Amino acid sequence: MEQSQNKFGWIAAGLGFAFLWASASTATKIGLESAQPLTIAVVRFGVAALIMLLLTHLFQGNRLPEGREWRYLLVYGSLNITVYLGCYVIAMQRVTAGIGALAVATNPVFISFLSIFFLKKKLTINIILSILICSAGVICAAWPMFNSAKVSIDGLLLLLFSMVSYSVGAIYFSSRDWNGLHLFTINGWQTLIGGALLLPMALYQYNSSMNHSDIRFWGAIIWLAVPVSVAAVQLWLWLLKKNAVKAGFWLFLCPVFGFAIATIIMHDSITTYTIVGILLVLAGLMVSQKKNKA
Repeated sequence: MEQSQNKFGWIAAGLGFAFLWASASTATKIGLESAQPLTIAVVRFGVAALIMLLLTHLFQGNRLPEGREWRYLLVYGSLNITVYLGCYVIAMQRVTAGIGALAVATNPVFISFLSIFFLKKKLTINIILSILICSAGVICAAWPMFNSAKVSIDGLLLLLFSMVSYSVGAIYFSSRDWNGLHLFTINGWQTLIGGALLLPMALYQYNSSMNHSDIRFWGAIIWLAVPVSVAAVQLWLWLLKKNAVKAGFWLFLCPVFGFAIATIIMHDSITTYTIVGILLVLAGLMVSQKKNKA
């Protein structure tokens, strides 16, 4: 019974994370219609950090970080917020929501590869097979977009760079001893620190004529701050604590959800390529789950 509950919790957390995380690209595109990218990022992180720090310290009474934990938070916040999400929101000006969601699928490859060196993990046949099948599915689903999507080379390169930083951050987080520090505390402080490091650049680039406090701006901010930065990241940190490499496979579902959300909100079309890609991604996830049972 306990094993069944653990499996259900793992699947529910993975699906919840994938859906919420995939929604970020569409929400970001909506926000960019009303504000500059770094303005969105700084306000989003400020709101999210305030919510999490109030929850963890005021309502739950969790302890503050101590000693070297502050150094861990500085490094993790720099990789996971300042570099990754800072570059991501800028890159989203130059790529579509679908391509933004697609890029997330590169993370399991980087995570699996980096885990060989930092976490002493073995790159098994099942992991290789899962990566190949899921990668084929992602490429198939995105194939029609390469001809029609408005994507620039510098946008793609910046997006790829942000994904590398994200993967390094995931490895760094899972390799540190957090000494029982609550996930809300870790997430709240790394978000606040990472956002604060972005503030000088945001102020330097700020142009009041390009920022409008309208429903699109605040709708995007609230969605990115609460369901994405709070809920999705909490699920992600929980998955990483369980198993960093296996957690990465849930990122393969992000493009699937991302395309679905973009279709509904941004009116992108779903083609036969998309359907075949989804089936391949699910097949790859099934292979990875077989390994999980071993």
